[in-house]
Amino acid sequence: MFLVGETRIVEDGLQAYLDHLGIPDWTSDAPTDAEKLVEVMGRLCYRSFQPGMNRNVTKIREHNSEYLANILKVKHGSVVEHPVNNFVFADVSRVFTHELVRHRAGTAISQESLRFVRLEDLGQWLPTAIRETPEAVEIFGETFKHLEGLQVRLAQLFRLDDEGVPFGVKKVITSAMRRIAPIGLATTIGWSANPRTLRWVLEMRTHPSAEEEIRLVFGKVGEIVCRRYPHLFGDFSVEVVDGLPWYKATHSKV
Repeated sequence: MFLVGETRIVEDGLQAYLDHLGIPDWTSDAPTDAEKLVEVMGRLCYRSFQPGMNRNVTKIREHNSEYLANILKVKHGSVVEHPVNNFVFADVSRVFTHELVRHRAGTAISQESLRFVRLEDLGQWLPTAIRETPEAVEIFGETFKHLEGLQVRLAQLFRLDDEGVPFGVKKVITSAMRRIAPIGLATTIGWSANPRTLRWVLEMRTHPSAEEEIRLVFGKVGEIVCRRYPHLFGDFSVEVVDGLPWYKATHSKV
């Protein structure tokens, strides 16, 4: 699991906006650009960058930590949608990806295409119930080995590695061959989400009732985002259930 991208402030553009408002010296003590962006978007809603800008506002929360804490408390979730985090989940199963793509709002998804990528080595991740049962481990191993052999036999049957075979033909056959690939095979998916979505997925997919693999992966996601963005995820607490972390939000579904 890799965090490969995150939102960055365009400082010249933000400064131009602050100049436009007549508050060129406004600053934020946000620890990250993502948290700073949420603060800016929230303050513009109420014109609450500093006292006197909006006569209806009598109290200005000065620090990013207390400002975002209030945003989460009052569930002003729309402003939490502005930043984005980009993840790559490598060597996860298609069981995992099928569950992940059910979360669509506020996400972008790019998955390894098995129309184009020919299967040869079928990697796998074994759930605890299988790992703890030697006979089950043997069955899984035999099954994957057999299915790998079928992929090789089909590639040989259609002579996919012969010189001059058009790529279009390879794509058609490769697409057909994936139909006998197991759902548990290892694959890669790129997943981007805004913090509002990420908070909800973290809460739902680390819950003890969630599937084991996605609990494991999002436990690692939670460790990263809670450390990296303390003001956006600081209301989460962690409880270990069955050896895996369960991230629970004080302010659920912001």
